[in-house]
Amino acid sequence: MRNLFSLGTLAVLLFSSCTIGRMVVFQFSDIRDYKRFPDRPLASSTEPFRLEYGDTAAFNALDLRLYADGEAKYPLDQLNAEHKTVAFLVIQNGKILHERYHQGYAETSWIASFSMAKSYISALTGIAIQEGHIGSERDRVAQYIPELAARFPELTIRHLLQMTAGIKHAENYFNPFAGVAKSYYGRGLRRQVARLKPEYDPGTQFHYQSISTQVLGQVVANATGRTLTDYLQEKIWDPLQMEHPASWSIDQRRKGMEKAFCCINATARDFAKFGLLYLNRGQWQGRSVVPEEWVRKSTAIDAAENAWDGYQYQWWIVSKNGDYTAEGHLGQFIYIYPDKDLVIVRLGKNYGGVYWKETFREIAAQL
Repeated sequence: MRNLFSLGTLAVLLFSSCTIGRMVVFQFSDIRDYKRFPDRPLASSTEPFRLEYGDTAAFNALDLRLYADGEAKYPLDQLNAEHKTVAFLVIQNGKILHERYHQGYAETSWIASFSMAKSYISALTGIAIQEGHIGSERDRVAQYIPELAARFPELTIRHLLQMTAGIKHAENYFNPFAGVAKSYYGRGLRRQVARLKPEYDPGTQFHYQSISTQVLGQVVANATGRTLTDYLQEKIWDPLQMEHPASWSIDQRRKGMEKAFCCINATARDFAKFGLLYLNRGQWQGRSVVPEEWVRKSTAIDAAENAWDGYQYQWWIVSKNGDYTAEGHLGQFIYIYPDKDLVIVRLGKNYGGVYWKETFREIAAQL
C-alpha cells in the first residue's frame, strides 16, 4: 500500500506540473546539469589565448595547510581531492601557479557556473550602457520590459543589480514550489517574468534573488535585440580568445531564453580569464572589453549610495582589502584580489565543508 501511495503521489506530481516533474526526475541541481537542458553554443576562438605557467615549484613549496571539517587542516591538494573540488586554479601576475583537476574532471571539462553567471550579466549590462543600448543603470525597467510597468513603475536597473528590487520570489533550489526552482527547471522564463509581483518598495531592502538577474538579463536582451549568448560571444568570449567551446543553458529549444541567473557552462581556464579581465579593470591585451568605470562600480562599495555591505552590482565583496568574488551554487568561485594580482578559481560538486573565501585569503596571505 505504501509503495502504491508513493507511485500515485509521484504520478500526481509529474502530471500536475512539468516543472515539478522535471525536478523529481532530475533530483537536485548538479554541475553537470548542462546535459539536461537545451542550450546555445559559445564558440572557442580560432586563435585561443593560452595561459602560461609561472613558478609552480615555488608555489608548491609553500606550507599551505588549510581548514576544513571544523578544526582539521589539510595541504592544498588533499583539501581539494577530499572536499568535492573538481577544478582549482591559482593565477598570479597573469601566470598559472597551480592547476589541479579531481574526480575525473580535466582541463577541457565543462562545469556549470550557477550564479557566477550573474557577474557576466553585470558585465554585459555595463557594455550595453556604454554602447547606448541602455541609457544608464538609473533607467526604469519598464522602459525595456513594458509588461512590468503597472506593477513595477519605480523599479530601476540599479535595483536589479543591487538585489533591492522588492520582487516576491522565493530563493530555494530544493523546494519545487519556490520561484527560483521554477526558473531553473521551468520552460517559460519570459512568461514568469511577466507575471512577477512586488513584495516591498524597490531600494528599501536587500534580498538576494536570482529572479532579479533574470529580469536584468531580459532587459539586456530586449535593449540590444540580441540573445544573451550572442552578445556574450561578441563582447566577451571572442575578445578574451577563449580556449574551449562552451554554452549557455536556455529554458526551451524553440525561441528559448537564457537562464541569465545561472548556467554558463565552461572550463575552469575560461572562467579564470573572466576573472583576469576584471583584475585588469576591464582590459584584455590592451583592449577595453568592459568599461573601466563599470568595473570600479561593480567591485567597490560606495558608502554614499550602498547600504548593502558585501554585495555590489552582481559581485560579492569579500573584505575591505579590495578582494571580491563571482559565486555560484555548490561552491563555484572566481576570486579576485587586485592588490596581490591574484585570481583563484574553485569549482566543485558542493562546498565540501570548506569556507572557501577564507581559504582563498589564506593562500593570498602567503603569496
